[in-house]
Formats: sequence, C-alpha cells, structure tokens
Amino acid sequence: MVFARSAAMAFNRYIDRNIDSNNPRTKDREIPSGKISANAAKFFIILNVIGFILSTFFINNLCFYLSPIALMVVLGYSYTKRFTWLCHYVLGLGLSLAPIGAYLSISGQFDYLTVVLGISVFFWVGGFDIIYALQDASFDISFRLKSIPAHFGVKKAIFISRISHFLSAIFLLFAIIMMDNQYPNIGILSWFAVSFFILMLIRQHLLVNGKDLSKINQAFFVSNGLASILLGAFIITDLLY
Repeated sequence: MVFARSAAMAFNRYIDRNIDSNNPRTKDREIPSGKISANAAKFFIILNVIGFILSTFFINNLCFYLSPIALMVVLGYSYTKRFTWLCHYVLGLGLSLAPIGAYLSISGQFDYLTVVLGISVFFWVGGFDIIYALQDASFDISFRLKSIPAHFGVKKAIFISRISHFLSAIFLLFAIIMMDNQYPNIGILSWFAVSFFILMLIRQHLLVNGKDLSKINQAFFVSNGLASILLGAFIITDLLY
C-alpha cells in the first residue's frame, strides 16, 4: 500500500509539474518550486514501483500477477484529466482496489464483500474528489483540463458529488449487513462507525455549497480523515473483541 500510494502521488506531481507551475494554488509544490528535481521524483517513482511489485511477489501469486494492473490504474489516473471529466472516478477506481487487494493479500481469493466495499470506496472517493476539484474549476477551463466542475459548473458538480456520496453510503450499508451475517463479532461499534461515516459525508455537503467554497479543505481533509480512521478502527475493534 505504501509503495503504491507513494508511486501514485509522486507520479501525479511529476506528470503535472508544468500544470502545477501555472496554477496559483499548486505553484509552490515541491517540483515547480524547485525543492525536488523532476529527475529525483522520477527515481523515487521507479523505486516505489519496484518495491510494490516485489512486495506482492512475497505475498502470493495472485497479488503478484495483478500488481501491474493495479499500477496501471493508480498511475494512469494522472493522465485522465487531459481527456475525460470522469477522472474523479478513475481515482475512485484506484482507491477502491484497496479493500479488494487487502483481502486478496490475506486469502489469495476474491470475496463479494470486498467488492461491495470497493464500490462504496469508488463513489466515496469520486464524490470528495469532485469537491476538491471545485477549487480549480476556472483554471481547468482556461487550460482545457477535464473535470466535472469545469464541464458541468459548480452547482451541478456539487449535486453529482452528493449523488456519489449517497451511493457510497448505500453500498457501505450493504457491506455492513453482509459483514453482520458473515462475522458473529460485528455489533454496535461497527454500526456506530458506519453511522458516523455517513454523518461525515453529510457534513461535507453542509460545509460546501454553490455560494461558499471557503471550507473545501475542512470538508475534504478533516471529514474524510475522521470518517475513514474511525470506520476502520471501530470495525477492527468489533471483529477482534
């Protein structure tokens, strides 16, 4: 996970270095500001790609064989805003592989439960990435970059984000019901975690609306950070105890 995430983040910064240098919001990032050279970033990417593939080799054969596909998704995302406004959901696809990959690494096989969790993550990430992209709607239009806010406008983008988060909540509820049937330890903590997660989704949309975009970072980082950490912590606690 660490190798894949590091490679994806660094690749995004490397590929977008010229775009970032023209965007007032991102011009102080490491490569445009000269803190890190493009060649150093490239070396870091290669190192993490190799580390990821080697790690999967020592997990099991299925993870190893699927590792190039996972890399294609998480690295390929960085190109998508150049040709499709569905780029937010490509990012969602990349992160949706996390629960599926985690189960594959433990069991060596697929499970319907992890696929349902993955779909929830897909809509969750797509929805909050749309919110984050609201900051750059005007810039994306001027540089002919694709995004849902640039293509549909701010108000429609927020509506699409809300629909995405509604679907994320529905699939998360399906997943917890499946877990409740599959694992006897699932109880009040897990249901509390899911309820809190959904409340954090709602909170994002109370903070961000078509007239006020000043709280995007609070909605994006704080709400999603708290939601994901507590969801994982409480469900793990339920399963263990």
